[in-house]
Amino acid sequence: MRSDRLLSIMLLLQTYGRMPAGTLAERLEVSVRTVMRDVEALSSAGVPVYTVRGPHGGIALLPGFRTDVTGLTTDEARALFVLLSGTAHDELGLGRAIGSALRKVMAALPASHRPEADLASRRVLIDPVRWRGGPAQPAPDLAVLQEAVFGDRRLRLRYRHGGDSRPRAYTLDPYGLVNKAGVWYLVADHRGEPKLFRADRVSSAEVADQPARRRDGLELAALWDTLRRRVDDVPTPVPVTVSVRRDVLDRFLRVHQADLAPSAPSAPSGSWAPSGSSGPSGGDGERVGVKLRFRSLGAAGALLAFGPDVEVLEPAELRDTLARRAAETAALYAARPLSGRPASRRGRGR
Repeated sequence: MRSDRLLSIMLLLQTYGRMPAGTLAERLEVSVRTVMRDVEALSSAGVPVYTVRGPHGGIALLPGFRTDVTGLTTDEARALFVLLSGTAHDELGLGRAIGSALRKVMAALPASHRPEADLASRRVLIDPVRWRGGPAQPAPDLAVLQEAVFGDRRLRLRYRHGGDSRPRAYTLDPYGLVNKAGVWYLVADHRGEPKLFRADRVSSAEVADQPARRRDGLELAALWDTLRRRVDDVPTPVPVTVSVRRDVLDRFLRVHQADLAPSAPSAPSGSWAPSGSSGPSGGDGERVGVKLRFRSLGAAGALLAFGPDVEVLEPAELRDTLARRAAETAALYAARPLSGRPASRRGRGR
């Protein structure tokens, strides 16, 4: 602990210059006497630290002395602060520790590096939780988007929304980039309203000459939280109960992790089992009951991709819908065989 405190004293003095012993003691949550002993230890170790008595005195380092404990370049510092943003450390109970570490790294950086590191922490977020919508797509070229974000410039782009065949033109005021489980998003204002744009749907982008017109007091993290909730929060979710073949359970839970009801397992677990019978096919030990929730019955149609490995038990309306879609699909393939091939094995025998 003392070595950590000695380093903190050097970094604080390096960042703020002369500081009263009482202020250092308050920052480090120790007594003034402890601070003075630490200063003596630093001096004995060859650190040019000295004290000045009087009402305007304090503890300081000799002018020109610097300790670069990181050796980081500007790009390395930016990468570090991007990597450490987000909520993962809070979930591990390390929120205070990472905050302290970042302050130390920031203090240790050369003054010319600090603006870039601070900007990176406010302009880029990493959110590891996957959204509904399938696997991540290959990363697009983010160079132009980054140029607009870090250069505080407006951005003109052509963007194709999901379900649209043609891209639309937008002029945006970017706040930053967010990586959502491998998928990059641009958070930007369009005509004063916050919007979310998937980077892999941008067909073209150009940095404008005008500065970005961001709203005062708004930061990327707050806007991202608002936009994320619009997607994550399901006002009236449709509860769905399914029976899953045990040998595909792990894959099913990975694919539908975002759709699991709060009482369902949140990660693949082959040993998990329902508390009671899961329905007509759930008592034989070969199938497992899982409770889900979907934004709509239409969204629950994705369950059909698992075929007979997943059976919907409730609601009855969804069972009827999937049965009808399966019958229509089967009829389509039966009525339209591939060119040059008979429609059935029976036809080949005639």
